[in-house]
Amino acid sequence: MLKEFKEFAMKGNLVDIAVGFVMGAAFKEVVTAFTGGIVSPLVGLIFNSDFKALRYKLRDGALNDTNEMVGEVWLEYGTFLTNVIDFIIVAFVMFMVVKGVNKMKKKEEPAPEPPAGPTQEELLSEIRDLLKK
Repeated sequence: MLKEFKEFAMKGNLVDIAVGFVMGAAFKEVVTAFTGGIVSPLVGLIFNSDFKALRYKLRDGALNDTNEMVGEVWLEYGTFLTNVIDFIIVAFVMFMVVKGVNKMKKKEEPAPEPPAGPTQEELLSEIRDLLKK
């Protein structure tokens, strides 16, 4: 059983998937830093605020005994939009990687055509002639 597992784990596809997964996780961190450090501030200029801080108050809260506001409900659409931008960037880069890999693969040569033999009509004519004899 251990031998079978080792063969399974060392198959090319599984190792490729593992490497891709690790690289994808690392790349996501780079994209998150890019979005948070570059894209969000630029988009924040449009809204004149921090992009991740964009939110809409759905419900007011109340002060508790220690004068802290509790019970407020916020719709944090800035964080959501930042994550959508992250996803689009990662998806686009992965699309470009897959497209590049597919382009680099050798194009399969078409299978050679089978040798031209007698047609069905010729074979039927031969059978007819043989039956006449």
